[in-house]
This record gives sequence, C-alpha cells and structure tokens, in this order.
Amino acid sequence: MLDDPRTVRVTGDDIAAVFRRADDADAEQRPDGRREGPVPEAYVWCNLTSGNGTRALWLLLLPFMVVNLAHWMRPTARDRRRTVRLYGLLVRLIGLSLTVLLVAAACEVALDLTAWQCAGTLACTERHSWLGFLSPEVSDGGWWSLPGRRLALAALVPAALTGLLWFLSLRTWSAYESQQPMRHDPEPEEDGGPTALSRPGFWYGRRLVARLRAAHTAAGLLTVAAAVGSAAARYDREPGGPAVLHVLGLLLEALLAVGAGAVVWVVCRRGRSERRLDDDLDRHLVRVLPLAALVLLALAVVYAGWERTGWQSAGRLPADATFGGLALAQGLLVIVLAGVAHTLHRSAPDRRAAMRGLAGPAVAMLACALGGVMSGGVSQRVSDWLDGTGTSMPGPPVLLTWQASVIPPLLVLLLVLCGWLARRAVRLARVERAAVEREYPGETGDPGRTRRIASMRAMAALTDRGPRILAVTSAATLLLGAGALAGAFATDKTPGEAAQGSYAVVHGAAETAQALGSWLIGLGFILFVTWGRRAYKDASARRTIGILWDVGTFWPRAAHPFAPPCYAERAVPDLTWRIATWTRSTGGRLVLSGHSQGSVLAAAAAWQLPPSTRRRVALLTYGSPLERLYGRWFPAHFGPDALAFLHQEVDCWRNLHRRTDPIGGPMRLPGDLGPDVDRPALRDPLAYGRTEAHPLPAPILGHSDYQADPAFAEERRRLLARLRHEVPAPRTTGKPGGPSR
Repeated sequence: MLDDPRTVRVTGDDIAAVFRRADDADAEQRPDGRREGPVPEAYVWCNLTSGNGTRALWLLLLPFMVVNLAHWMRPTARDRRRTVRLYGLLVRLIGLSLTVLLVAAACEVALDLTAWQCAGTLACTERHSWLGFLSPEVSDGGWWSLPGRRLALAALVPAALTGLLWFLSLRTWSAYESQQPMRHDPEPEEDGGPTALSRPGFWYGRRLVARLRAAHTAAGLLTVAAAVGSAAARYDREPGGPAVLHVLGLLLEALLAVGAGAVVWVVCRRGRSERRLDDDLDRHLVRVLPLAALVLLALAVVYAGWERTGWQSAGRLPADATFGGLALAQGLLVIVLAGVAHTLHRSAPDRRAAMRGLAGPAVAMLACALGGVMSGGVSQRVSDWLDGTGTSMPGPPVLLTWQASVIPPLLVLLLVLCGWLARRAVRLARVERAAVEREYPGETGDPGRTRRIASMRAMAALTDRGPRILAVTSAATLLLGAGALAGAFATDKTPGEAAQGSYAVVHGAAETAQALGSWLIGLGFILFVTWGRRAYKDASARRTIGILWDVGTFWPRAAHPFAPPCYAERAVPDLTWRIATWTRSTGGRLVLSGHSQGSVLAAAAAWQLPPSTRRRVALLTYGSPLERLYGRWFPAHFGPDALAFLHQEVDCWRNLHRRTDPIGGPMRLPGDLGPDVDRPALRDPLAYGRTEAHPLPAPILGHSDYQADPAFAEERRRLLARLRHEVPAPRTTGKPGGPSR
C-alpha cells in the first residue's frame, strides 16, 4: 500500500494498525521546506477478518451471520418508527429460533440417537463398545443404564455446546463491542436522518449484545432441560406412575414455560440504542437469566435421573413436534417479516433496492434453510454411523428426512438458474464485443482478445442479477419447506414409506429423492468440515474465508449474539480516532482512500466524524461496492439519500470503477451529484495490443490493481491540490502550509 519496503507502525497493535514509510515517521515535526509532498498512511485491518486458523471455525456460525445480515437489509422508511422496530423484533425472534434449532439438533444427536436409541438397542451397543456402560443388557442393569440417567449424562453435550457459544460470544464481545467510538453530537435528523451510520452509538452495540447473549444462552439451556425432562414427564403421566413424580414433572414443565417466556420477553424488550453511547449493561439481567436456566437444567437432570421401575427406551424421543414447531414458526415469522418489509418499502420506494425491499426476508429464509440443512446433516450422518445396517434404530425424526428429500428439487432449480445466467452472459458478451471494438478503434484485430474482454464485462454484469437468483431460491425454499412439513405431519412416515402403494413413478421418485437428499446432506457436511479443516492449515484458504467474512461481519450483531463478531466496531473507531486526532493536532487535511471493502469502511468512518472534521476530508474510492452492493442490499443505510449526504458533507469525493469489475461500480448519485463523484469507467485493459507504453500485452485487471491505472494518480493529485490551497498552519509550528495526508 505504501510502495516502500521500509515501514513503521505509527499506532495500533498486531490486529489492526496504521503504518507509514520509515522516512515519513516524523513528518509533522519537520519544517515545511524539508517535506516533499503529502504523507501517505496505510490502515491495515486484514487480521480482523482473516486472523489465525481458529477463524475457520466461524463457518459453523454461518446461519447466525446470515440472519444478522437480514436485520440490516431493512428498506428505507419514512414516518414508520414502530414498523421499523417491528422489523427488528421479528428478525431477533428468527435468530432466537436458530439458536434453539442448533441446540435441539445437538440434543437429537446426543440424547435421542445416542443415549436413547443406540444405548437402548443391544445390536447398536455391540457395534459401539464405548456405549456399553449405558446399555441395560451389556452393563447388566448398571447404574447408568436407566433411560433417565442416560439422558442426563448425554445432556452434557448440548449444554457444553451452549456454554462454548456463550464463551466465544463473551470473548469476542470484550474484544470488539467494547471499543469506544469517539463521542460527538448526533447529526440533525429529519425524519430519521439520511443514515443511521452517522449516529454516535451505531458502532457500540455493547448493551444489546450482552442482553441477547444472556437470552440465547438461557434459551439453549432451557432447550436441553426440556429435552431431558419431557421424556421423564411423559412416562410419569402414564396411568399407575408415581404421583409425586407426576406433580414434579408438571411443576418442572411450568417452570420451563416461565423461563421460555422470560427469554422471549428479553429478546423483544429492547433493540439497538444508536443515538447515544449506551454504557449500561443490565448486569443483573445478564447474570440472573443464564444462571436461572442452568438451575432449571440441573433440576431437570435430577428429575430425569430418579429411579423409575419398568421404564425402558423405545422408539424415538418426541423430537418431531419440536423440529416441526420450529420450522412452522420460522416460516410464519418470515412471511410476517415480508409483509412488514413491503410496508416499509411502500413508504419510501427505492427503485434500486434489491427485490423491492424484500431482500431481508429472503435472506432470513435462507438462514433458516441453512440451519435446517446443517442440523439435518449432522443427525443423518450420526444416525448412519451408529446404525450401520439401518435396521436396529428408528433413526432421526421423520421431518428431517422430508427436509433432506426436498434438496434434490432445489438443486435442480439452482442448475436451471445457473443455465439462465450462462445464457444471459453469452448474450451480454455478444453485445459487449461491439462496445470493445468501438472503444479500441483500429486495434481490434485479435478476436480472441476481444472475446476475453467482452466475457469479463459480461461476467461482471451478472452481479446485478443476484436479487433475482435470491428471490427465486428463497421462494422455492419456503414452498418446499412447507411441503416437507405438511408431508411429515400428514403421514408420520418417510417419503419412501408414504409413497408405497401409489404409482410406481411416484414411489421411485420419492425413494430417489430421499436417498439422494440424505447423500447430498452427508456430502455437504463432509465438504463443509473439510473446507474448515483446510482453512485451519492453509493461509490462502483462510484468506478466502476472510474475504467472504468481509461483508457478513461488517455489520454489528443486532439480531444474533453468537454470530461472528463485527470487525467494523474496531475498525471504524480506529479510523475516526486517527483522523480526528491528527487533524486536531496538526490543522491539516487529508484524502481518505479506500478500495473495495475498504471504501465501505472509509465511508463509515467519514459519517462518524464530527461535521467540522468531515469537511477537512476528501474521499477517493475505487472498486467500491458502496452503491452496487451495499446501496441495493442495505438501502436504509447506504441508499441514495445517504450517499448524497456523504458527498455534500466531505470536502470532495471521486470514485473510480471499471466495467470488468464484478464488485465495484459507480455511485449513481441523483441529479448533478453523480458526475461530480463518478469518473467515467476506466479502460480495462489499458491497451488492447502492444504499444510504446505497453510493449507487452496489458492484463485485464477487473477488481484489482486500480493504482496501476494513471487515472488513480491523476485523481489523487487533483484531490490533494484542492485540499492544499486552504490548509492552515500546524498548531505545533505556527508556519504556513500545514500537512496533508
């Protein structure tokens, strides 16, 4: 970034820091005559996303990250504060359901498949000798062989998973959400303001994450307690059971219901507080709620482990109702969320908004689907591993088998969409060939090079078709999921069993979908684990995951506390503190330059600056997704009004883009603002054939190496010249012509 092998760290740590050339380390202390040109600085923040190998394990939190994105995809709204709060509330409830789903899947594996079914079946325990002490036959009626005690012991697995999620969230909360932003007065807002990113407390979600962490931890522990206690309570309700245990079971279920109500109340009670830095942490609530849930889990374990005469494990634990209820609740929440998003979009229509404001519900639907596939995949693989013959155990819940059976039709739909994209790319490439010939008149004598340039442009243009792909995929996922839920509840059989006696083609299709779906889930799970393992050892693969995380973890954790942490809650305060303190101490001005996701951080930092400091800053963005991706998918925060406000507040702003860039694009600001910001699309490649300036073939750069284009140096020079005319003297020297950076 600094184009010099000798660099020094000016401020920061090993995670994120500001660097300068070694020769510029003391630039502010030099007299003007000894300073040659502006002083470049580089803010390096890659370790916030790609860090060490443990970051690869964050792949397991993918559904939580996706649902958190849905919160920020809210459409722009006018005079709809209650509807906006309802939108956030619905997304938080969907996030809560994903936590319950994850812990329920762990309970399905540990309690149902392992402790209840396998340990209670002689053929299964003979294949897995490590379960012998839990088997009534192998252990000859040992102490742990009672069904309730087996469940109580197995509950350690999902409880430990919940504790691990709590610990990871607490540790990242201390490292990220605890970074203090600069305190400044909020911008004067009219009807909600142009963007919430300028509010003082936007990058300080400490209080909300602490509350949500307590609620989700309690929800996970209560799910384990319900899984352990419900089996014993169901047995105690049978005629002839002990009356005392029956009463205790009813009391335990009532306490669990009260605990669930308290969790939902905490999730619904409070959203984000962005208009001020909220340092309150609700310490009493954060401590008491998980502790109370842990006490209920201990009571459930003691209750289930009590000795009961004649109790034997048979069939499955009642998990179908749990998974079915979660799937139904998630579907209903997504439908209501879509209605709320449509209402918000109608209040302030934005023609550039993805899916006409329905991107948030669509992404929330995909988060639920990801959670279901991951849960079902683990259950299917563990069941196949425990029951090699497939005959000694009932296996996972019927609903999970139905959900696996709808994966092949969904993949067929995705293949059709890919075919449509390929056909669209071919058509666009034909159109672009003529455009290439016009841009390089008299040089287009190489058909192969012309095709490559045209193909790069066509492939880059496919990014703008993303909303259609997401719309079709999420709608199909909702419909297929509803069909699977209806089929499981109506038949209480697997698809193959339910289709017996029907037409041969129907039965064959059902059997094929069931077998292929189970195989695909297993293959996907293996690939998922393999990718995470490879990323743990391979720095390049870990960097790839870091790039994917750039967008997903840019946003604060507003919907799910177990999502990967928001690196911008460290990066944006870093930038604002550095800019504000430097301009205040030197009286200088600066050009804030950012590429790709760095341009998003630059814009976020500029919004957070005090107005007086913001006017001393010029923006230079290149390969920027600010409008093309963020403006379309997050219209409430990066819409046209927000970008126009940023353009008016900074000293000046220039943006560079290429037609071969699949990520960056123009800002498309309304009216006369657009030409002021966007430079016409840069040539890519710089030269079609061999020239005096380019004796070797020039590469097609796409999204990279914008600095190699002479336009970059030209625009930076213009911005610096505009700033330098009005630069006041540094306060430390009292001499004219203060520094610019």
